[in-house]
Amino acid sequence: MNLGMAMGLIFDARSARLYEAWYHSPQGRAMATLVTESIPALLDPQPGERILDVGCGEGNHLSLFNPSLYSLYGLDASPLMIRRAEQRLGNNATLRVGRAEDLPFEDNEFDIVLFINTLEFLDDPLAGLREAGRVARRSVFIGVTNSLSWYALCTKLERFFRKPFFDHFAFFNLWQLKSYIRAAYGTVPVHWRCSHTGTPWIERIGNYVPEPWHLERCPFGSFLGLCVPLRYTLRTLQQPLTVGLAKAKPSVIEGMTMGNAHRNRRSSGDERSLLV
Repeated sequence: MNLGMAMGLIFDARSARLYEAWYHSPQGRAMATLVTESIPALLDPQPGERILDVGCGEGNHLSLFNPSLYSLYGLDASPLMIRRAEQRLGNNATLRVGRAEDLPFEDNEFDIVLFINTLEFLDDPLAGLREAGRVARRSVFIGVTNSLSWYALCTKLERFFRKPFFDHFAFFNLWQLKSYIRAAYGTVPVHWRCSHTGTPWIERIGNYVPEPWHLERCPFGSFLGLCVPLRYTLRTLQQPLTVGLAKAKPSVIEGMTMGNAHRNRRSSGDERSLLV
């Protein structure tokens, strides 16, 4: 889970310690496994593509991609988390400090934009999604902790009992995210799946669920992943001009000037003939 990127919470040393303690807990390791399973199931990155992780934190998700196949970029609002990501990733990724709601990149600069466990900490999730769609050329991947899951319920109870790490944490479900996606990108296809914790009773139920309604299509799993292929209603092609411009016709003013001169010459000739 990448938790450094947000307007609502920008990680300092204390937040980073809380995050590290959670990440190495059984719950944190289980969630990291679910994220790792969901990314390849929904994404199909092609060699040479540019991938941006918004809210990259310490670089956990960027490290899942082979740097020899993809150009990797990470952005986070926390300078502390960016420094940690630089120590972890070295030259394998280009990293910079910035806000999810105001990405410092050009339109369509990346092929894929990752938005994993970042919406939970933003004051304006819609603005963040719109920015992700602006800089993405092909698709946006969104990953959140599912508000309809048992995991979310337990997390809310921990927050109730004054677990400070989750004080700024928001939850989303499938229908909420689809509403945000529709507002940000219009009518676009959405591919999604849920990842579930490997509890024995969940595994037993999965053996009896019909294939169209398998557990990954049951919207109550702990981690909810969505891949949004972007559609553009208007594309512009920037091509150099290969045919020379035809000789321009005289401008209106130039034509008026030439016409006046011609009339003046005729008037002068008429005057001379009358004088003769």
